[in-house]
Amino acid sequence: MTESHTTESHKTETNHDDIRSTVRKTYTVIAEASGSCCGADNSCSDTPTLTKVDATELGYSAADRDSVPEGADLGLGCGNPGAIARMKPGETVLDLGSGAGFDAFLSARAVGETGKVIGVDMTPEMISKARANAENGGYTNVEFRLGEIEHLPVADASIDVIISNCVINLSPDKQAVFHEAMRVLRPGGRIAISDVVASSELPEEIRNDLSLYSCCISGASSITDVEMYLRIAGFDNVSIQPRDESKSFIDKWALGKNVTDYVLSASIEATKPLAQKSCC
Repeated sequence: MTESHTTESHKTETNHDDIRSTVRKTYTVIAEASGSCCGADNSCSDTPTLTKVDATELGYSAADRDSVPEGADLGLGCGNPGAIARMKPGETVLDLGSGAGFDAFLSARAVGETGKVIGVDMTPEMISKARANAENGGYTNVEFRLGEIEHLPVADASIDVIISNCVINLSPDKQAVFHEAMRVLRPGGRIAISDVVASSELPEEIRNDLSLYSCCISGASSITDVEMYLRIAGFDNVSIQPRDESKSFIDKWALGKNVTDYVLSASIEATKPLAQKSCC
């Protein structure tokens, strides 16, 4: 039994490594190309292609889109987490999978000079791009850190609100992500996330397609599972609201595969309790 368990654990970890490697490679190409790999026939390389979506389709205003440094909006995402985050001046915001900094820069405007925004991304090229964008835009209350969202380079109980835009679905260990979110949030802190969720069971050929993982499809968890991850991590006031209108742009991510039969975007909210819950 021990040998079998060890073999299965190794297999799982190997699969996780494959997923992280594929995702990192895809977003490295995007960062180096100064934009997204757009369309079914315009591959930037041999990595999966991602179709750029205008920010206004995702729920941002044209003013939002035009207010950030050039190159910060890569056209990648599945919603507008800032619209549900209810940020206040002086708060500290953490952006999971911050990319070139689009949501981080919008958050910086919301929290003002007395607030702070930290972006975390696992792709060095994205971090370099985001830091250059911050310098070009004159942002003094934003910083970008290299790290994985399952192992955040952030101190305990130091964050007021966590945002993320279509990134947690890319993680092969979503439970670890939500445990880390709980760790770094202050008591009473909250998460405001836009992410892809599965509305029905994914076919095996989609679930096992690494290229579709990088395209934010294969890694989608069901709404029931996302709620379970949040509850296990200790979150209260969990709310997951599917957005049917998101199917109009998600359909472009994998043309001909009818992926909107299985996935759509959702707004995900939850709060960290003010007091630690008793285990007994």
